[in-house]
Amino acid sequence: MTSKLVEIDGVNLEYAWYGPTPGEAATLILLHEGLGCVTMWRDFPEKLSAASGCGVLVYSRQGYGGSDACELPRPTSFMHHEGQSVLPGLIKTLGIQDHVLVGHSDGGSIVLINAGSAAVEGLKGVVTLAAHVFVEDISVSSIAAIKTVFETTELPEKLARYHGDNTPCAFWGWNGVWLNPEFRDWNIEEFLSEIEVPVLALQGVNDEYGTPDQIDSIKRNIGISAKTVMLDDCGHSPHKDQPDATLRAIVEFVNRVSPAASSTKSLPDNRFPS
Repeated sequence: MTSKLVEIDGVNLEYAWYGPTPGEAATLILLHEGLGCVTMWRDFPEKLSAASGCGVLVYSRQGYGGSDACELPRPTSFMHHEGQSVLPGLIKTLGIQDHVLVGHSDGGSIVLINAGSAAVEGLKGVVTLAAHVFVEDISVSSIAAIKTVFETTELPEKLARYHGDNTPCAFWGWNGVWLNPEFRDWNIEEFLSEIEVPVLALQGVNDEYGTPDQIDSIKRNIGISAKTVMLDDCGHSPHKDQPDATLRAIVEFVNRVSPAASSTKSLPDNRFPS
């Protein structure tokens, strides 16, 4: 995999593309979790592209991977900014047409915010993997435990393999927000009822960062257009803990809401990066 950089609102973001271009097929846009980045998706994007026939875009948010660093502390509204400003800008800059958003953990929250308040033309559906729509005690306690691990083990060195100089931004930017007392009131349920496309919400039975109340809220607030799935023997990362089941569920969903060959229009203005 070779990553590239794209500038969005003066910030360079690392991204990688797998499979067809926007003019050839729909695009699946993957948003990583609170400690993720392009390379931490491993081979999942490539497998997803091959199985769906769609293009797959993965990118590292500011402060992660090979993207520009961010200022600390992050504001408690950072996910709103990502979903309502950065993600729409990225979609438009790369000339993406028909697309499905796929978000893990914080990334899942971001795609729900986008779909419910700032959806770009061409959005066909949303997939969430262990998304948060409100703050739970289990989330805060698990994130507090990770803080201790980061401070007392070799976790910083392990994360540096993926984030390099961005390791402090990646960890403290995420950890600091979630442990900020002001963040306990964070809630994005208001956006769920505004989502006008189908939603697939996956969560592990053994998710250490959230309870089934999360996807129950997604189903309740979105209604009939939302499908929820609880995966057995699965923690907070369905695409790692149950990769086959997760891949199959996403592909079936994508084939239903936006067949891979549905976008046949020419790419406008030759904006797709070579």
